[in-house]
Amino acid sequence: MDIDVRGPRFGAAVTTVVLAVALITGSAWLLAWQTFAFALGAAGGVGRSPYGWVFRTLVRPRLGPPTEFEAPEPPRFAQAVGLVFALVGLVGFTAGPAWLGLAATGAALAAAFLNSAFGYCLGCEMYLLVRRASVRAR
Repeated sequence: MDIDVRGPRFGAAVTTVVLAVALITGSAWLLAWQTFAFALGAAGGVGRSPYGWVFRTLVRPRLGPPTEFEAPEPPRFAQAVGLVFALVGLVGFTAGPAWLGLAATGAALAAAFLNSAFGYCLGCEMYLLVRRASVRAR
């Protein structure tokens, strides 16, 4: 079942704020929260993430009906990519080196910002590239 494109974009906007604050403050706890949110989104789809729940229950009822839909697999893959970067960032912030935490968190922040501001999902594009490559390999 396809999903409302506004949901993942809303989640990316919240993620952008969370990652920006984590990056500015160097808060491993805040990055741990975002890592947890990515894990839920990767495991159950974006609708199962905390930000997906907020969108579904508080935001979407106040909007008009959706006009665009997308397959759930690319955003779910994007959540998994975000999870990897957040985990690497968390390792950097907690065990070092600090530059690793900053770099990984910054990369995740850049990807979330691109999605929230411009609707360009890097993880979704990666998903499509992987799919094309796997079809060609057969």
